[in-house]
Order: sequence, then structure tokens, then C-alpha cells
Amino acid sequence: MVYEELTCKIIRAYFNVYNIVKYGFLESVYEEAMKIELEDMGINYESQFPITIEYKGRKLKGYFADLFVDGKIIVEIKANRELCEDNEKQLLNYLRCTGKEVGLLLNFGRKPEIRRKVFSPLSSDWIEEERYTNEREYYEKNGTQINAD
Repeated sequence: MVYEELTCKIIRAYFNVYNIVKYGFLESVYEEAMKIELEDMGINYESQFPITIEYKGRKLKGYFADLFVDGKIIVEIKANRELCEDNEKQLLNYLRCTGKEVGLLLNFGRKPEIRRKVFSPLSSDWIEEERYTNEREYYEKNGTQINAD
């Protein structure tokens, strides 16, 4: 898996936040809590990472990914009832525009939802996808203990 160790750390941070803050806040609350978790784990990130989109040779302004972790993974945070295809398309477009390979959609909805996407610039589509809807499912699939540090 591309950036497996870093992905696991980000997902651990997500579950830490989800289990403490729970469901029902605005996206900005979860983003701030994720930043604290990443800092506590010693992981570098950029918040509100600018995404350059061009139209007819001109740059469009005002598009930002929630987090860009360690110069490798784009993290898009949602606080929706559940993730939808539009959320995935947004992440795909961010990966396409930045040339980055790995993106995470983290939804702080009624149930935890994670989408891990790996993008191939050669095919302009996903080459790898993982979905998780609870902490146990994620840790069992990845061979990690639930209470791992």
C-alpha cells in the first residue's frame, strides 16, 4: 500500500478524534481536532492547502484541501450524514490537480466513514480504493491493534 505507515497514523488520529468529539459538529471543529492529533503524533501537515485549478490557461482561486499531510497525502474532512460520490469526485479532482497519489476522505458522520484513494495520473482514475465504516474493521484488515499508539 502506498504510504501505508503514514496512512495508518492519519486514520488512528481520525478515530481518536471521532471517539472523543463524536458526531454533530461542523467540519471546522473536526479539522481543528485533527490538527491537534497530528501535532501530538509529530506529523507534519499544511492546513487549507491551496489547490491550483486552471481554466483556459488561467488560474482559478479559492480551492483548498483541508489538510496536506507530510507532503504526501491529501485529507478531505467531511461532517455529512454519509459520504457520497460528489465527495469522492472532489478528492479525485484534488489529486488530479496536484499530481499527488494518495487521498483520504474522513467523514465525521453518524457512523465513521473512511475512503482511502490512490490516484493514477496515467489513467486519470482510481487504481486502489479502500473503504472502512468502523474502527474494528479498519484495524482487523490492516493487522493493527485497536488501541495501538
